[in-house]
Amino acid sequence: MTDLHRTHPGPVAVDRADMALDAGLRTFMIGVYNKVALGLLVSAAVAWTTSSVAPVRDLLFLLTADGRLAGMTPLGWGVAFAPLAILLVSGFAMRNPTSGAANALYWTIVALMGASLGVLALAYTGASIASTFLITAAAFGALSLVGYTTKKDLTGFGSFLIVGVIGLIIASLVNLLLRWEALQFAVSVIGVFIFAGLIAYDNQRLKLTYYQLGDAASRGVATSFGALSLYINFINLFQFLLSLFGQRRA
Repeated sequence: MTDLHRTHPGPVAVDRADMALDAGLRTFMIGVYNKVALGLLVSAAVAWTTSSVAPVRDLLFLLTADGRLAGMTPLGWGVAFAPLAILLVSGFAMRNPTSGAANALYWTIVALMGASLGVLALAYTGASIASTFLITAAAFGALSLVGYTTKKDLTGFGSFLIVGVIGLIIASLVNLLLRWEALQFAVSVIGVFIFAGLIAYDNQRLKLTYYQLGDAASRGVATSFGALSLYINFINLFQFLLSLFGQRRA
């Protein structure tokens, strides 16, 4: 699980000025959504490679003699935690990021997360992965619409959710050692609600941020960071739903 919300400035205050939709805002948001969609396609391709191409798969994952997932190699664990480490470092190093740097960060995270997602293809059936992905996509669309259209200020709600993400990260790390099924179930349920809320919150934040941007370069940076926020929210929501409802391979 990875969190982006320390890698860019916090939520802007709700602007009381007229928030009527305009062509520029629609273009900006469509650019963000297109980048998220392309990122998901790239991650899916990388995940297929790491789960299906034997030489690559064996570098990251451990399998039993009958082909079942037994764990991850040290390199696999490194790839899994690399996105979180990169995001934390970039939050301090990229104080005034360029559009190119933000774009490079986005695709680096997409590739690394895609590589580690290969573990899901080894652990769950293809049918449950496909059905959960469709459910996640439908929920993402609905929640994005809510965040985009609501007139309610979600700033305080978003701050609460970000604190919840920190708690989820700590609980998930603890459960890597304890492996309690009850704790994993609780983390998954809470994670679904937290990342569902963050999808709505981030859509409103992006909409409001657009009105603070003054030039094309700033919008390029905001597009990459915005897409990264939504991409990470989508991936985490998908993983938690799959943990709750996915069918594991026999």
